[in-house]
Amino acid sequence: MSDSRNNRGEPTVSPKEAPVRRTRFSLILLIPVVAILIAGWLAWEHFATRGPVITITFETADGLTPGQTQVKNKAVTLGTVQDITLSDDMKHVDVTVQMNANSSHILTDHTRFWVVRPRINGASITGLDTLFSGAYIALDPGMDDGHYQKSFKGLESPPGVRSDQPGETFWLVSPSLGSLGPGSPVFFRDLQVGEVLGYTMPPGGKGPIVIQAFVKEPYDHYLRTDSRFWNVSGVQVGLGAGGLKVQLKSLQALFSGGIAFGLPERRRNIDLPDAPANSVFKLYASEADADNARYHKRLRVVTYINSSVKGLTSGSQVTMFGLQIGTVTDVRLLLEGPTKLPRVRVDMELEPERMLSNWDDRIENSREQPVEKYLQAFVADGMRASVQSASFLTGESMIALQFVKNAPVTSLTYEGDIAVLPSQAGGMDGIMESVSTITDKIAAMPLTEIGGHVNDLLAHADGRLNSPEVTQSLAALRDSLQNLSRLTKTANQNLPALMKSLQGTLSNAQSVLGAYGGDTDFHRSLQNMITQLTQMSRSLRFLTDYLDHHPSALITGRRN
Repeated sequence: MSDSRNNRGEPTVSPKEAPVRRTRFSLILLIPVVAILIAGWLAWEHFATRGPVITITFETADGLTPGQTQVKNKAVTLGTVQDITLSDDMKHVDVTVQMNANSSHILTDHTRFWVVRPRINGASITGLDTLFSGAYIALDPGMDDGHYQKSFKGLESPPGVRSDQPGETFWLVSPSLGSLGPGSPVFFRDLQVGEVLGYTMPPGGKGPIVIQAFVKEPYDHYLRTDSRFWNVSGVQVGLGAGGLKVQLKSLQALFSGGIAFGLPERRRNIDLPDAPANSVFKLYASEADADNARYHKRLRVVTYINSSVKGLTSGSQVTMFGLQIGTVTDVRLLLEGPTKLPRVRVDMELEPERMLSNWDDRIENSREQPVEKYLQAFVADGMRASVQSASFLTGESMIALQFVKNAPVTSLTYEGDIAVLPSQAGGMDGIMESVSTITDKIAAMPLTEIGGHVNDLLAHADGRLNSPEVTQSLAALRDSLQNLSRLTKTANQNLPALMKSLQGTLSNAQSVLGAYGGDTDFHRSLQNMITQLTQMSRSLRFLTDYLDHHPSALITGRRN
C-alpha cells in the first residue's frame, strides 16, 4: 500500500463519503394545487350554471343599470342585465341579459318581459317597492307549447293577466271607449272580479271598438250567455221621481273607468249555460240601457214635426201616459224645396214587448202585427205625437204619444214598411199655438162695433133712468113698501088675539066633545074639526115667526 503524500510531503487524507438523507413531502406544495383545483371548480361551475344570453328590446332604459338590474319571476332571480346599448336607428334600446342555466326552458315565443317601476294607473299605484330596491325586469313564461328563442320585445306596461292566473278572457263591443283603458276594473255585484286588458280600434277608425276583458276564476262561471255588460265609469247623476240620485261604483272606477256585468232581472231565476271563453258581448252605456236590451222586438215608425225639437236627440224616450214604449233613433231637418216649409223628421223604434205583455212567437209570425192594429185605432181616436220636455233642468226632450180631444179625423199612413204617425205641437210650442189661436179669434172680433153698441146701450139706459116713468115707478114702489110695512105691523098686532081666540074655540070644542061623548058621527066630525083647527093654529104661528124675520116675503115669496 503506497503512502500518498501531498506537495508538502504530508500524507494525503481521502475524503469521507457524506451521508445522504431522504427528503420529506411538504404541505406548502399543496397550496397551489388546491388553488388550481378551486379555480377550475369555480370556472366549471360558472360555465355550468351560466344560461343563455338573451336580448330584450325596450323603448327606454329608464331605471336599468348594467350589472345590477335583475330579471325576476315571483321574486326569484333568473338573470342579470349585462349591457345596455342604443339601437342603430336610435329608436329603442337593446338590453343584454345573462340568464341562469335553469331558465332556458322558459325562454319561448310566449315569454313576456316588462320593467317594474313605480306606476300610477287611475286610483291604483304599483311598484312602490322599487323606490328603494331599484327597478327590475319581470318575466312571465307564458304557455308551455312555445318555441325557444333568445330575442324578445319587452312590454312598456305590465300585462293585465299572468299566464298562471286562472280565469277567462271575453270581448266587448262598444261604439266609444270613454274613460276605459288597460287596468280598468270589472265588477260583478259591486265586487271586483277582473280587469280590462286592452282594446283594438277598427280598421280605418270606422265601426265599433273591441275591448278585451279578463274575469278571474271562479267569477267567470257567473258569466252566462244572456249576461249584460254596461259602463260604470265616473259618477252617474240622475233626476227621477225620487229626486237627485248620485251613484259611484268605486274610486278606481271614478279615475280609470270600469265596467260591470249581470243578468237581466227577468232571467235571474233561469238556469242558463256558462258563457264560453272569448265570447263577444255588447257594452251598454248604462245599466238602464242594458236592462232595456231585453226587449228584442222593434217596430219602426216616423213622425214629422213642424215646431221646435230643441233637446230631442237620438236615444230620447218615446212615451205614452208617461211610460217609455220606445226610443228615438234619428232626428234630422228636411228641406224638400223652396215651395215647401222645412220640417223635422223623427225616426223612432217602438218596443211592442213594453206594450203587450203576451207577446210571443205566434204573434210575431202572424201576417199582421197587432201593434199596427192598435196604432191604427189609436190614430183614429186622436193619438198624436208631440215634443214634450223631459227635464226642465237638463233641457232634455222626448216624444209623447197622447190623445187629443176633438182632433181632426185622420188615419195611419205608411212610407214603405214604416208607419207615419200624425203630429201636433206640444209643450211650450203647443201652448203658444193655442194662445196664438185665441189671439187670432180675438183680433177677428168686431170690437169697435161692440164698443159703439155698448155706448148706445149706456146712453139709452141713462135716458130711461132719468125719464118720468121711472120716477113714477120708484114712487109707486115706495108707497107699496110703506103699505106692506103697515100691513105687517097690523098682522103682528092682530095675530096674537086671533091665536088666543082659536085656543079658546079649541078648548070649548074639547069640552063639548067630552060632554057629548060616544062613538057617533057627530063625535068623529067634531074631532076632525079640532085637529084641523090645531094644525091651522100651528101654521099661523109659523107664518107669524117667518114674517117677523122676513117681511119682504109678502112680495118676493118664500126663499129657501
